[in-house]
Amino acid sequence: MTSHSSRTASGTEAPAVALITALQSLSRAQREAAARIAHELDWPRAGVAVLHLLDRCGPASLSDIAARQRVDLSVASRQVSTLADAGYVVRTVDDEDRRVRTVELTDSGRALAAEATEQYSILIDQAFAAWSPEDLAEATRTLDRLVDTISANTTHRRTPQNQQECA
Repeated sequence: MTSHSSRTASGTEAPAVALITALQSLSRAQREAAARIAHELDWPRAGVAVLHLLDRCGPASLSDIAARQRVDLSVASRQVSTLADAGYVVRTVDDEDRRVRTVELTDSGRALAAEATEQYSILIDQAFAAWSPEDLAEATRTLDRLVDTISANTTHRRTPQNQQECA
């Protein structure tokens, strides 16, 4: 239910509230799509996200994985442990800083990451078949701007290290 203070003088929903509602719907839709793909791969959704990150960025420290996924270090650690137990990643001690553990994909991890990427591509191609490349580019710019705006005042501000961009 929308509170009285979230409505304009004319009684319509305030634009900021409508935006938050739309973003929540987008988040749910994305989670549902990711869950469907993870289910098809018979793998937990969070594990697939770590595999995707390592596939795109290469070996990374646990703290880098947590920062890029914008999750707590303990969450990233559990996800990596599950992947390591299943043989999808290996953890090695960094030669330069023995306190740092580097996580990298195994051959089976790369294969699963490739399969997940293919499934996401199929889903996106089907879902956005009617969209032009220009529409997709504009949507991407708008979403990036929304993320930057919302993240500006949070603990996990979006930085080059946590944008899924590889350093």
